[in-house]
Amino acid sequence: MEYFVEKDSIVRQIWGKGDTILFIFAGSSAEFALNKAVDWLYFTGRLPADPLGRLFSTVAYARQIVFSTTEKANKAIDAMAHIHAAVEAKRGAAIPDWAYRDVLFMLIDYSIRAYEVLERTLTEQEKAEVFEVFYRVGHRMGVQGLPLTYPAWCTMREEHLAQDLARSKYTADLFRQYKKHLGTLRYKLLLEAQVLVVPDLVKKLLGFRQFSLVTPLLQTYKVSRAFKLDWFLKSIILPSAYKKEIKDLDVHPA
Repeated sequence: MEYFVEKDSIVRQIWGKGDTILFIFAGSSAEFALNKAVDWLYFTGRLPADPLGRLFSTVAYARQIVFSTTEKANKAIDAMAHIHAAVEAKRGAAIPDWAYRDVLFMLIDYSIRAYEVLERTLTEQEKAEVFEVFYRVGHRMGVQGLPLTYPAWCTMREEHLAQDLARSKYTADLFRQYKKHLGTLRYKLLLEAQVLVVPDLVKKLLGFRQFSLVTPLLQTYKVSRAFKLDWFLKSIILPSAYKKEIKDLDVHPA
């Protein structure tokens, strides 16, 4: 049986752990707020209305791709393309290719950054493997102008960061929504997680410190995983309404 992502792939390791996924979306949520195409997310209204629900629905799609057969993964990708096409038709405009690339680039970059914060430094070959998986997702969706290699992606990623990010009225509003849905304490934890994983330019635009206050606690958290206490800690980080979703973050689909 052919799988979209090989069973021994580093990508499965990254997307098979709930804490890594949470850091991926912590970083993405910060960068999303700065992206010049964030108005598309406001057009649907889903992200500002329910940022946590949006996180878990995105995780579900990503896992359909990462842990499924090639046939099922392609169906999931096609479904995503269909959803975006419907939004474009409703708005009467096309989402620019650079915006699609930005989302893919975030998934690549924060997959690498999150894993390296929580686990270890990835090899260049492993980083290229992460790139290759999401390149195939973008290619299947018909995204134009994708880089063909990991080194080319590194260059284009820096160009996109410089060109496509800016503070806007949506930036402040999204962070207000994050605070509203998470509560003050969890919101502060989100900010510290974002500091740990976002690129320097994102830190600068958002006025972040260079160093996260939770860095000294990371080793303690890593030890907690050996004693199966990490689920309890994740339940503190996320609201109790999402208990089932929190548990499912660490479940590998068949």
